[in-house]
Amino acid sequence: MPKKKRILLKIGSNTLTKETNNISRGKIEDIANQIAKLQDTCEFIIVSSGAIAVAKQFVKLESKRKELFVKQALASIGQPHLIRIYQEIFREYGLLSSQCLLSYSDFEKEESKVNITNTINVLVNNNYIPIINENDTVATDEIKFGDNDKLGALTASLVNADLFIIATNTNGIYTKSSMQNGMPETIKEVTDFKELADEVVSSKSSHGSGGMQSKIQAAEVTKRAKIETWIVNGLEDNFILNAMENNVPFTKIK
Repeated sequence: MPKKKRILLKIGSNTLTKETNNISRGKIEDIANQIAKLQDTCEFIIVSSGAIAVAKQFVKLESKRKELFVKQALASIGQPHLIRIYQEIFREYGLLSSQCLLSYSDFEKEESKVNITNTINVLVNNNYIPIINENDTVATDEIKFGDNDKLGALTASLVNADLFIIATNTNGIYTKSSMQNGMPETIKEVTDFKELADEVVSSKSSHGSGGMQSKIQAAEVTKRAKIETWIVNGLEDNFILNAMENNVPFTKIK
């Protein structure tokens, strides 16, 4: 059998909520539908934010401690619900899924990196889709720094992904001049990384903690691993399929 293309799909909170205050089951259905259509030629590993967003739907925590601890507690409450939603919807499309919680420190230890790689390979080879999130209860990098963009890039590099797709709420990266004149224009292909860094406008998403800067930093990680990165508008239906067929504007970082 021909080797399947391995895709690391990173989904941010803004995509999962469709820029609302609630997780969108419709968006997860859209993702499942696309994966089901591509499963003969592609294998998927998902890095998903959204645990805190899920918890905020039905929990309000009171605490005299600083906000970071409240967010960690919310992540602890929301993570099982997030995985349950994924599993319920993916099962409807004939897809099997599993949960993996990782911390950035796991990527600093050789033994941990080997264990992560072996576990993910076993899951994928048995047709399970690993759904990865940061272990926010004990680690705070996503909450403080980057909406899982870097975690996605590190994981893609570790498991030798063929393609890293970042689903966000824009049509890729826009040129700085087009942002300034209010008519966003997508940078379709990037070969000079330094020029790209100069184009990025610093901003953060409403639900996530990243923004375009963290996506560029993530792409820098995958570039070193010789993995192509796509930054795609995940709010649109069929965003993976449409990007593959070049039917929508998105940024491709060679």
